[in-house]
This record gives sequence, C-alpha cells and structure tokens, in this order.
Amino acid sequence: MVSTPYIGGKAIDVPASALRDVVNPANQRAFAKVFMGQEQHMRAAIDAADAARAAWGATLAAERERILHRVADELEAARQELVDLLIDEGGATFGKAMFEVPFAANMVRSIAGEARRIHGDVFPSDMPGLISMAIRRPLGVVAGISPFNFPIILSLKKVAFALAAGNTFVLKPSEETSLIGLKLAEVFERAGVPPGVFNVVPGDGPTLARVILDDPRVRLVTFTGSTAVGRIIATECAKRGKRVVLEMGGKSPVIVLKDADLDYAVNTACFGIFIHQGQICMAGSRIIVEEPVYEEFLKRFAAKARTMQVGDPRDPHTVIGPLIRSSQCPMIDGKVKAAVAAGARLLTGGRYEGNFYHPTVLADVTPEMAAFRDELFGPVAAVSKAKDADHALALANTSVYGLSSAVLTNDLQLAMRFALELEAGMVHLNGPTIHDEATVPFGGVKDSGSGREGGRWSVEEMTEVKWVTIQMGRHPYPF
Repeated sequence: MVSTPYIGGKAIDVPASALRDVVNPANQRAFAKVFMGQEQHMRAAIDAADAARAAWGATLAAERERILHRVADELEAARQELVDLLIDEGGATFGKAMFEVPFAANMVRSIAGEARRIHGDVFPSDMPGLISMAIRRPLGVVAGISPFNFPIILSLKKVAFALAAGNTFVLKPSEETSLIGLKLAEVFERAGVPPGVFNVVPGDGPTLARVILDDPRVRLVTFTGSTAVGRIIATECAKRGKRVVLEMGGKSPVIVLKDADLDYAVNTACFGIFIHQGQICMAGSRIIVEEPVYEEFLKRFAAKARTMQVGDPRDPHTVIGPLIRSSQCPMIDGKVKAAVAAGARLLTGGRYEGNFYHPTVLADVTPEMAAFRDELFGPVAAVSKAKDADHALALANTSVYGLSSAVLTNDLQLAMRFALELEAGMVHLNGPTIHDEATVPFGGVKDSGSGREGGRWSVEEMTEVKWVTIQMGRHPYPF
C-alpha cells in the first residue's frame, strides 16, 4: 500500500525515494509506505479548497445532505479496510476498531441533516417598514488537525460538519495515522464529493500547521490534540484574527460515592480508563472514591484489571493493545515508579513489554503526584481516597484540565450538585467519562479546550452570522 497527499480530487505523484515506512505499533514491522507532504503540498491543498469554496457554498442543502449520506454508505462499504488500518496503523484492538467505523458512519448520517438546520433569525425593528434578520453563511476554507487515537471519528466530526455548513476542508491527519486520513479521501471521492472540497495532506505537524496558520484564506482551524500544541495554535490564531476550536487534554475524574453500586462502579471505571489502552482524552484516569467504600472498591477494581487480556489486537478477547509509539511505555513507567516512591500502592500492572503496558492500578494517589496531575495517555488508573462528598468534589476540581467527568451515586441531590459544580465541560451521572454523540456540545474548560464540536454548536463555529435588513417603502432621514 502506497499513499500520497490527496489534493483537488486526486492523489499526487511523488518519487518512490520520498516514501516513508508505516510501522505497525504491535509488532514494529513496516507494512506500507506513505508520503509526508511538505509546505508546497499544503499550500496547493488550500488553493484547491479555496477554488472550490464558492461552488460548494452555493450547493443546495439537500445536495450536501445527499452527498454526506453517500459518504456514510461508502464508510460502511469500506468497513473491513478501515478496521484493518485502525488495527495495523493505529494500534486499535479488534473491538475498538469494530466500534469506530459504524459509529463514524452513523455520525456522518446525523451530521448530514445539519445541512438543512442552518437557521437564522428575524427581529422586530424600531424602524417603520424595516425587516431585520440574521442569516448564516459558510466561512469558506476550514482546516482541521486530527489525532491518532480515534482517527476516523475525530477527523469526520470536523470534516462532515464543515461540509454540511457549506465550507471546503483541508485535513492534516496525525503522523501516526496518515494512511487512515488518506483512506478517508478515497471514501469521499467514491461518494461524489467534488474535487477540492476535501483535501488531505499528511506530514510534519509544525511544518504544515505553519502554512495553515499563515494563510488568510483559512478562516477556522479546528484542532484535537495535546494542550501544549493547542496553546500554540490558539496563540498564533489570535495573532492573525483567525477562528479556532480546541479540544485538548484531559485528566478526567470518576467519582465513586459511598452509596454507589460498587460492581457497576468498577465496570464503569474499568471501561473509562482501559479502553484503547487509556489513549483517550476523556479517559477516566483519576478515580476518586469516598472513604467508606474505598478499600472494597480497590479490591474489586484491581481484581477486574488483572483479568484483562494484553496482546494481539486482532484477537477479539484482547482488551489492552499496543501504545501508539515506543516512547510511551518508558514515560508512563517513570510516572508509575515515581508515584510508588512517593507513597502510592501498586496493586497490579506497572510493567511493559515492547509497546504493551499492562493495565495498572495505583492506590493512595495524592494531588502532589504526577500520576494525579499529568495526562499519561496509557492504561494507568490513579485512585485517590476522599473523606466525604465535599472532599471528593474538591479533589476532582484540583486539576488544570476540565474535559469530562463521571459521578457514581444514587443520591439525586448529590448528583445534581456535582453536575453543577464540577469544573468540566461534560458531566456523566452514573455513566463513563467516555461518551460522544453527533448532536451534543462536546468540549472542555480550563486547559481542556475552548469552543464546542457537535450539532448546532459546530454549525455556529463554522458559519458567519450576517445581519441583513430590507426597507419597505422609504427610510425616513433627518436631513
């Protein structure tokens, strides 16, 4: 398999010597080649998107909706190819890959309907005979930078909303999942998306981001990734007066109060931290348990973690597959060892082979430890004891992040108090921290991001509001 940037409706030709190996993170073997685009390729992609924007923006909403439904059809038709790429390139387990593709197709179908729901307003005016209204128009060219962990869902959420709203798009996929980004271009081409409406340029992040940021034709940058990179993008967009939507890091708390069903709480917490090896911004990596049930929760939670199969991601029984890059395991292991040295108890895990880090449970973690503060992006649960509900809330809010959160309780009063007072963009009562739907306002606060993705919130981010008046009769002038 050889893949090159997709610009203006076609894959560009490049010399074979310029191709780079794509390595499977599970076995460290090269299985394909890809060309990593340079500055001139990103400029060409923006040229193509700009050339296509007027025609696409004038396309009837019904036609944009029909085309996006065909994209969903083609995603379903390419399911096995995409599943294979998610496993071989993205390090997904079989179960995670089999979930992501149909979820993405269903999401695109939902987003297709947003093309018909781009609403304006009509206002009463103080001027006689004046009709006053607000309408929404496409921005033009939108650029998206997507991550490796859910490369189909998190790319398509950006692309599909932009196209539904009448914009054209340039996608810079993660360097780790470039093949998947380019496979999406094939899907869009087969669905009949016109040339230039969707372009994909894989390559070095800083190099290509510089071109995106410097080009005034790119009206919005939508980014999912680390907080450190997101801050740089936000700063550079502010300097240029460019719109930006950021979905960044997280250290999401799972709060288990003393009245919770402990078996259900254990299952919820395990799903929240161990799915996709904890490489999810919403991962419930901080588990805060009220003191009366703390030790019993730890016993059951660690026991369940020990049952999780680590290994071949193609085995349907595998829960823990490989981390995306070889540098992750030593970094995570250092944080785990530092926590133990500072007084945490290692109940299970704390070891790795190759790119596989075993599911790890740390008990008695305190806010001073890096395992409590830092986003490890691995299968490590940091469990802390709370004296009572007030203390649990305080611990949960002791973080620079504020993406997702979960509260396990049957006390309605406490549940609603936590829903209102947790410093997080998303609060899930009696559910996991990991959840997403196409119609909801997905996003965080503090260092977890700004802006929202999903439903009318994405449409608002990706359109311009214009005030229009129509004077019936003659406007009265004072002179």
